[in-house]
Amino acid sequence: MDIIHNTSHHLTAEEIIDDVQSKMPGINKSTIYRTLELLEEIGCVYKSILGDRFIYHHVTEGHHHHLICHKCGKIIDLDENLFGPVEQSLLARYGFSVNFKHLILNGICKECRRKTE
Repeated sequence: MDIIHNTSHHLTAEEIIDDVQSKMPGINKSTIYRTLELLEEIGCVYKSILGDRFIYHHVTEGHHHHLICHKCGKIIDLDENLFGPVEQSLLARYGFSVNFKHLILNGICKECRRKTE
């Protein structure tokens, strides 16, 4: 938990495993994965999918969202209130309450789009 909490950026499971194993040699990867699952279940960390891997961040970071360019890998942070109108619209239209904890939207950034035009 300290590794996630004391890091200013998102960590992949592999980064967490490497860090834990450097501090506690011999600890099994499956133990770390089970611990990450438990931390997610009890609401201490958020887990998101980034490409083909999971990333983790501490819940005290709040709701936040990212745009990720699938060409260059650039990550753009979005204002957490950006999806407020969508959330309200879904509630009004469908009676559906969305939990926007952490969204990752994939696409192409402005610079990569310019290169292809």
